[in-house]
Amino acid sequence: MILVGGATGTIGRVVARRLAAEHPVRLLTRDPGRITVTAPGTEVVRGDYADESSLRRALHGVRAAFLVTVPLAEGDDARFLAAAGAAGVERVVKLSAAAVEDPAARDGITRRQRENERILRSSGCEWTILRPRSFMSNTLSWRTSIQEAGIVRALYGTSANACVDPRDVAETAVHALTGPGHAHRTYTLTGPTAITAVEQTATLARVLELPLRFEELDFDAARDALSRRYPAPIVQALLDSAARQRDGAKARVCDTVREITGRAPRSYEEWAADHRSAFTRSASADLRPAR
Repeated sequence: MILVGGATGTIGRVVARRLAAEHPVRLLTRDPGRITVTAPGTEVVRGDYADESSLRRALHGVRAAFLVTVPLAEGDDARFLAAAGAAGVERVVKLSAAAVEDPAARDGITRRQRENERILRSSGCEWTILRPRSFMSNTLSWRTSIQEAGIVRALYGTSANACVDPRDVAETAVHALTGPGHAHRTYTLTGPTAITAVEQTATLARVLELPLRFEELDFDAARDALSRRYPAPIVQALLDSAARQRDGAKARVCDTVREITGRAPRSYEEWAADHRSAFTRSASADLRPAR
């Protein structure tokens, strides 16, 4: 049995679908009604990282677990790992973030992620840490302005980010959960090239067959736009993250996806083509950025 946390999230739901094709899977969620994976051998359990009794029930009989926690939630990783240890879970694969390896990243979210990684490494479980760069799917946050005005608005439009397709992150997680050779390894995951928001806009224009233009936000406008969607600590972390990207901290490309999965990481153009219809639908309420 493999437990998948964050089973309704960007990565967790893809991990769940990939695993369910070949393995018994238990999906941990606060809201079972949002689960869309219905393959035979799939169990859905209601639980919360803050509810230790629900964690004990969810982890009973589990061999490996995929751990996804909200960055600002204090104590979730520690509670989960304590319950996993007590249940005899052998392997934990944690979704972290590439910002952890950047010494210039000192915002509250990154500091919490570093601490959570430390807790995992000292847990006694066999562990693997995934550190993805920003998700290509973050650009779905542009779809309202694309639909309404044919405009993409962002901060520092010519700064490059080696963003990664969430499906590549999920497939790497599946390999780490089910295959040998991943114990006590940390994997940084990127796309095949670093790309700017201006270049992403041009790519979307081709894919969507729309005359899109890019409009760069100044700092205050970017802060105001983010403040309408996120609490202050996340806003500050995202602004700090954008500044590090402007300074080149996110342009490094790694070939880890190919090394683990055996195939090249998907390009932004591939992601955009596969998600073309998403830009014609109304925006989702759950578009949480990865850094």
